[in-house]
Parts: sequence; structure tokens; C-alpha cells
Amino acid sequence: MSDQPFRFVVVSRKTRLQELVERFNTWPQARFYLEHNHADGQDYFDENARYQQCLQDAEQTLKALGRFQLLERGFLPNYQFSPQDIVVVIGQDGLVANTLKYLDGQPVIAINPDPARWDGRLLPFGMRDLKSIVKRTMAGKGDSKAITFAEAKTNDGQRMLAVNDLFIGPKTHTSARYVMHWNGKEETQSSSGIIVSTGLGSTGWLQSILAGAAGVAGSMSSDMSQGFDWQAERLQFAVREPFPSRTTGTSLVFGSMEAGSPLKLESLMPEEGVVFSDGIQSDYLAFNSGCVLSVGIAEAKGRLVI
Repeated sequence: MSDQPFRFVVVSRKTRLQELVERFNTWPQARFYLEHNHADGQDYFDENARYQQCLQDAEQTLKALGRFQLLERGFLPNYQFSPQDIVVVIGQDGLVANTLKYLDGQPVIAINPDPARWDGRLLPFGMRDLKSIVKRTMAGKGDSKAITFAEAKTNDGQRMLAVNDLFIGPKTHTSARYVMHWNGKEETQSSSGIIVSTGLGSTGWLQSILAGAAGVAGSMSSDMSQGFDWQAERLQFAVREPFPSRTTGTSLVFGSMEAGSPLKLESLMPEEGVVFSDGIQSDYLAFNSGCVLSVGIAEAKGRLVI
């Protein structure tokens, strides 16, 4: 059905079993490793079998409706999506978030391949829903929710999007030094880094920072304990472990940014400064001396079918 205007791109990820086989060359060797470490090899096998069956079922369903492409997560950064694509993500929440930032408004249908195993906050559908929700989306009748992204831009033209959060700080467990410009104020800081969270990511890494601060202070702000809306035109930043000294301050450690009010940071680190998004440390921007970073709300938005 090559004349169909729609192309269905199914995004998948390697299972734990596949990654182990790549590491040990064969499944028997991988199973021996698991058993030697008292792990349940059958659980790995069952998880993989269920996931592969879901991919096969999705292929059969979607090929009957239009063009089909299976895309492993590692190829996302270099894949050329078209405006007519309908993207189907089969996997965990992290795969959905990782996929969204490589798109430009194409609808994403997120499928939970194993509801008994994964909670799936971003996975509203099961495999049995696939055909009906794809047909609704093709007909323009599927409801979707806009998702606000964060964007980091450097003074030398580099750019990075984040669906959940950005980390700005040291590459290793050392201190980051930088000058923060926010809300008309300026402060030199030393910390273990800054987290900038979107609404989608506000119940993740940001919550761990808030929980730690609440444990020390003995209280918790109720208005942030549940995060904030995915489509809110707002980002929230939090400084991790700010250190007070003669030359560094701790007055600008938590706040929100709205459209037109970015957070600006000037690196004071000669090396090892990085910016990465959504927990993917291998894909980063350098944030070293001379780098000025602007963090704000991105023009692009995600579109998750609900």
C-alpha cells in the first residue's frame, strides 16, 4: 500500500536479553552469567518473548493500513521523519520521552507491551488498542496532549532539547562553578549542578531534589509534590547542593522560567562541564569556560495521543 499518505514508524528498544546476548555473544553464555549471579534467566527470556511478539503483532496490524518502518532507539538521532508519519512507540516511559524530542509535531501513540511489568505513566494504550487508535489518528479524530520542551542554546550555536529535564554541571562527581543570571539577578555559584525540569519531567528527577530538601527542612511544598502540567508554558529549575562561601552564593537555588524569561549561565569551569538531557549522558554539549548557556521554553512541542 505504498500509495498511502501515512507511514507508521514503530520505535523499539533492545530488551535486557538482547543486550546480554550482545555482551556475551550467545544466550547460553548469558544465561550462565545470570545463573552464576543468582538471577532469574527465565524472566529475561519471558520479557523478550513478549516484547518480540508485540513488535510482530504491530507490524502485521500496521502493514495492513499503510507503509511500515521499524526503528530501533539507537537510530533516532539520525532518522528523517516526515510530516505524514504516525509514530508508534512500544516500550517504557523513557523510550516515549526519548522519541518525542526528535519529532516535529508528529503524533505519538505509546503502547505498553507488558502492563503487568511496567506502570507506564506515558503509555496509555495496550496492544489490543493499536488498530482502533491508529485509525482514529489517521481520521484526525484522536485526542492528543501538547508537551512543552526545554531548550538549551550556547553562544556558539549549539542546541539541545529536553522532554523531561536538562542537567547542567560537572561531568563527574565534582563541583560546577558558573555565574547564574535569572529574574534580573546575578550570582556566582558552586554546586553539583542544576536541573531544569519540564512539566512532563516534574514528577521525576525534580521530585528527588525536592524530597531531599524537604527531608532537611522538615516540610514539603504541596503545590510541587505532584509536579505540574505537561503543557504548561513553564520550566522549573533547582540547584543541587549549592555551596556557600566568600565567593559563591546560595540565594538563587529554585525558581521557574516562563516564555521570554530564560535562565542564563556562564561557565567558570576550564573543563568537564556538560549539558545533557533526559538522562542520556553520552550525548552532551560542552559547558566550559567561555560558554554562555541560555535555557528556556522551546518553540517545538511534543504531541502524545491520549
